[in-house]
Amino acid sequence: MTTTVLPAASGFGAVVTGLDLSRPLPAATLAAVKAAFAAHAVLSFPGQPLDLDGQETFTRQFGDFGEDPFIKPLPGRPHILELRRAADETAPNFGAGWHSDWSFQPHPPAATILHGKIIPPVGGDTLFADCAAAYEALSPAFRRLCDGLTALHSARLPYGRDGVYANETARRTMEIVTGEAAEAVQAHPLVRIHPVTGRRALYCSPVYTIGIDGMSRDEGYAILGHLFRHAVEARFQFRHRWAPDTLLMWDNRVTLHFAEGGYDGHLRVMHRTTVAGEAVIGTDLGE
Repeated sequence: MTTTVLPAASGFGAVVTGLDLSRPLPAATLAAVKAAFAAHAVLSFPGQPLDLDGQETFTRQFGDFGEDPFIKPLPGRPHILELRRAADETAPNFGAGWHSDWSFQPHPPAATILHGKIIPPVGGDTLFADCAAAYEALSPAFRRLCDGLTALHSARLPYGRDGVYANETARRTMEIVTGEAAEAVQAHPLVRIHPVTGRRALYCSPVYTIGIDGMSRDEGYAILGHLFRHAVEARFQFRHRWAPDTLLMWDNRVTLHFAEGGYDGHLRVMHRTTVAGEAVIGTDLGE
């Protein structure tokens, strides 16, 4: 069977076929997948009926498991989250806001891996934004401004004591943990350098970025508000449409993503793992 990588027209996002992910990949094949991941940032592997062991094995080929706070994992599977939304739920779908997973951590996950188990016949697309292309499309003056800034990240807006999930009244199947621990603040460069490609990318999101270090709230949001809108313009987006047994992985270091709804009345079940990341490296202002 021949491995094929079919990129989207923009080069952002690709479909990979010809692999059996239920068993460890040979070294040369794994290297090719990693190269495709670095080049395209979002990889879709259709037709992969993995069990939980298989997803864990696939994930570990890219690094250690990441830490997933604020959501209770599957029993006996501390590294697997089940993103389940029952047919009769009325709470908003999980992930309905542009973000990079767990950017409030000192070492945010490098990659997220999501496996489609039960997929509704309508809705539920996942949208991605190319934050490297968005950075490169900024004016030179604005890039220089962003290169010198530090953004402040926190989980307080969704998971804090007064956050979105703490104030929910609608029933939700997923067990979400809220509280004071979510209110810690982590500083990261506003522009990060990808450790593999060396590309610069915007590193901020409306879900987890709460300000800019050294600036007032209004000053920080004057810059962040522009970047939040700019980064998710249609020209930077890739849309993934789900099918059962599709495995999707994305690079949190260079993308934002957004989970669309539109499947009320249908059960949806996904299994998620993350790959541990490194410290966020910013631009060298002395270069």
